[in-house]
Amino acid sequence: MTEHRTLEAASPWVEIITTEDDWDAAPPALLRTMLGQLTLIRAFEEYVLELAGAGLVHGPAHSSIGQEGGAVGSVLALTSADSVNGSHRGHHQFLAKALHHATPKGLDPQEAYSPEVRDIVLRTLAEICGLDRGWSHGRGGSMHLQWHEAGAVGTNAIVGGGVPLAAGYAWAARQAGTDDVAVTYFGDGAINIGSTLETFNLASAWRLPLCFFIENNLYAVSTNVAEATGEPRLSARGLGFAIPSWKVDGMNPLAVHLAMREAVAHMRAGRGPTMIEADTYRYFHQNGGFPGSAFGYRSKEEERQWRARDPLEQVAGHLVRRGIMPPQDIAAVTERAARLMAETGDALLEPLPGGKQGQRRIRPAEWPDTAFADVGVRGDLSEFEGARFAEPDSYEGELGEQRLVEAVAAVLGRRMETDPSVVVLGEDVHRLNGGTNGATRGLKERFPDRVLGTPISENAFTGLGGGIALDGRYRPIVEFMYADFMWVAADQLFNQIGKARHMFGGGGDVPFVLRSKVAMGTGYGSQHSMDPAGVFATAPGWRIVAPTTPFDYVGLMNSALRCKDPVVVLEHVDLYNASGPGPVDDLDYCLPVGKAALRRTGADVTVISYLAMVGYVLEAVDRLPSVDAEVIDLRWLDRASIDWDTIGASVRKTGRVLIAEQGPPGTSYGSWLADEIQRRYFDWLDHPVERVTGGEASPSISKVLERAAIAQADEVVAKLREMTEF
Repeated sequence: MTEHRTLEAASPWVEIITTEDDWDAAPPALLRTMLGQLTLIRAFEEYVLELAGAGLVHGPAHSSIGQEGGAVGSVLALTSADSVNGSHRGHHQFLAKALHHATPKGLDPQEAYSPEVRDIVLRTLAEICGLDRGWSHGRGGSMHLQWHEAGAVGTNAIVGGGVPLAAGYAWAARQAGTDDVAVTYFGDGAINIGSTLETFNLASAWRLPLCFFIENNLYAVSTNVAEATGEPRLSARGLGFAIPSWKVDGMNPLAVHLAMREAVAHMRAGRGPTMIEADTYRYFHQNGGFPGSAFGYRSKEEERQWRARDPLEQVAGHLVRRGIMPPQDIAAVTERAARLMAETGDALLEPLPGGKQGQRRIRPAEWPDTAFADVGVRGDLSEFEGARFAEPDSYEGELGEQRLVEAVAAVLGRRMETDPSVVVLGEDVHRLNGGTNGATRGLKERFPDRVLGTPISENAFTGLGGGIALDGRYRPIVEFMYADFMWVAADQLFNQIGKARHMFGGGGDVPFVLRSKVAMGTGYGSQHSMDPAGVFATAPGWRIVAPTTPFDYVGLMNSALRCKDPVVVLEHVDLYNASGPGPVDDLDYCLPVGKAALRRTGADVTVISYLAMVGYVLEAVDRLPSVDAEVIDLRWLDRASIDWDTIGASVRKTGRVLIAEQGPPGTSYGSWLADEIQRRYFDWLDHPVERVTGGEASPSISKVLERAAIAQADEVVAKLREMTEF
């Protein structure tokens, strides 16, 4: 007969339920602080809804009223050195962490609010209203609140988008030798997102000190959790990843606090991640001041039942029952919080000129200067002060023939040797004698704790790298085995890493390097052959480098690692085994940001290219002795780093421009460049800007079809003849 054996999960799953004895055992100072935080956060959120109703909040106002107990109960078990991030509904989490940082001994609800507390309230309200006094000068608004000093590292508008970033903060905390922990708050909507599940796995595999805090408020906008998943007890997810999990009543701040204390002790002991599910309820709709019942997806009776368990009233009731505070003192606390919000509003608002009685507007002086709109998309490159730059024609060291892939491994090893903050991560970078192409050869043996082989989960490990960069203590180099995999990690690359500096005010560094292979022409087909340059060029925040020689690779990688912006380093597989001049023993120079290389001088036509296509362009020019072409290898491809001086001088000389690239026209890098050249140098052009690209289709596996899909020397020859023989 078939035998069935019952299997047990590798991690515990428990529910914490408090009794009156727990409330009696709670220190009075803890309960008073809970009341102080809950009351102030509630008053803050009510005031935000008031302003939103008056049209004074531009954009969403995702109220956390009803959910404050989970934030306050959990944050009070943390320190300022612990980091938290959250989702679009994150005012309560941000305020709880900021207030706890400002009042580490507790926020006494009967003492006058300190200047620090008043400043937190003012700056948070200003940010939500989009004003210059906000934490990010109004750029982040309601959904992007960040104060690094307090350990509040950023709320996030993308559902589940902050979860991988939190893993990076957790890794950095552990790598630095601290017992600090990270907490990522998200809801029932994010629990089924791929990036969240990938991060569960990565955190468990690497035993990261990361708490996954699920605010299960039952509704993703209007969709009930029971409709969205077969297991609405969301903390059950932890069992599948061997993550110890707690389920708790999120309307009960003390129960949350006790669960978080247990989870924090587990993480500080180095035992890996934890998961807490707090069952809670938002009193209002997804956005604004109307209840969900007004939209028909839940009943007034359901809302009444949840409101009867209000976290603020629970804490207040036990303070009264224990004789710690009488009812009149609690009422006074509520009045003081409301008064603080009114005073804060008076600092930002004024009567509307010519308006009705009570109508207000934002004080004009509070708005950010419109000239600030694009400031801080990237950094100012001041980090290059004192850098040693070199070019082949001025280089004083010894050069020798070497393969480009050898230069990759050599410069990575040199930087890891001289800079203990550099960490390399990606799929198989720790095995196969340097990954699939040998680019990380020898690094795992030399730096075992800083070369990290990852699961196949680009979203998670890219976001983890982003969190490491934003933490600031380490410099991650993330490898994508193929550039096409960027689509899997697109949210982390473009919504998170690329936008982080600007979104949070323009002052935060993002020292993140992405190494990405371009495998066009290698027979790997439609999903492993893309050139991502055109896509990255449209994305704010990124810098793009494209080395074609071993010498350039060393200098460009050094510049990428010195830069405090995210930089993608494109590596064409065709070039890995190509030989060229490279430094024999000097691996410490940089190439200047925004400096192209003139590979050939000429007078008839300017040909602009990058990566492996540069070689095909030079081959084409050699085949056409009648065409005196000038060839520019861009090296830096992002909008902020294009070498317009070199391009402009060449265009003024030749009057003709050809942009040559291998890939298809749809995601072409040359499309925006051609437009820009046409507008900048129209008066010097004797011919429309021309382009060489591959076909519309992605390259195929078939050798002949692949060759037909991409551009090489033949296509350049044909286009040059067309341009010069009319």
